[in-house]
Amino acid sequence: MSFETTMTSDVVGLTKSAPVSRRGFMSATAAVAAGYTLAAGPVRAEVVTTDTNGLQAGDARIKLGSEEMPAYFARPAGNTKAPMIIVAMEIFGLHEYIKDVTRRLAKLGAFAVAPDYYFRKGVDLTKVSDVKDLLPVVNAKPDAEMWSDLDATVAWAGSQGGDATRLGMIGFCRGGRTVWEYAAHSGALKAGVAFYGTLVDPANPLWPKSPMQLAPEMKAPVLGLYGGADTGIPVAQVEQMKAALEQNKKTAEFKIYPEAPHGFHADYRGSYRKDAAEDGWKRAEAWFKKYGVLS
Repeated sequence: MSFETTMTSDVVGLTKSAPVSRRGFMSATAAVAAGYTLAAGPVRAEVVTTDTNGLQAGDARIKLGSEEMPAYFARPAGNTKAPMIIVAMEIFGLHEYIKDVTRRLAKLGAFAVAPDYYFRKGVDLTKVSDVKDLLPVVNAKPDAEMWSDLDATVAWAGSQGGDATRLGMIGFCRGGRTVWEYAAHSGALKAGVAFYGTLVDPANPLWPKSPMQLAPEMKAPVLGLYGGADTGIPVAQVEQMKAALEQNKKTAEFKIYPEAPHGFHADYRGSYRKDAAEDGWKRAEAWFKKYGVLS
């Protein structure tokens, strides 16, 4: 198996979760019409929805040399110095769940931006219906290119009036790995929150170091939120990461929800666990306030 098609631990957690009844889920047609991806499986009918009242929100294009990266942003209307929070998406593209998370952050007072950093392959990941068809796209994303894309996202948000001195990042699934990695890359990041982010990578020449290997290089405090029933990321691995960070005197906290599977915050999927999701969100907000991202 080549690295392009390797089932990473986040994908294992997604595809080997407990089976769920199809009752209470949208039809595929309704899910697509609502802006959700089908690759993650059936979409719950009772999703969390956040309005744009009091917000400025919409699509954007971020210049990357001769290219333009699509993005979605949301910010408090009229607030020209809002703190900036970058949203690192799952492998499913910039679909409605990620956009809603961006609006939730804006409701907390942030200028939130979700960049579509897989755009160069020319594949709309939100339209892909099978996880295995996503892997050649997302596994082929070089870390170095990712950090450049994220740096450009930060610069764009700053140019739009965001407060670059209060920069945070939140990520889910593969985006959780991105948070850990970017916390080792960026000296500007004030705090990160990683929801069930991969900690150990399979061999991939495009990903030089896994989050575990980068523990000595962490420059920002990270809150790690994990599920005890995650079939891809074992609790023992989370404990290893915690120990590695402590050994290197890095600031981090972890919360493990014993009964929660991978994707417990993803309110559109059967993996959603309301109590864990809501508690994790409260902890994320408190973390950003503690380290000066949110006021």
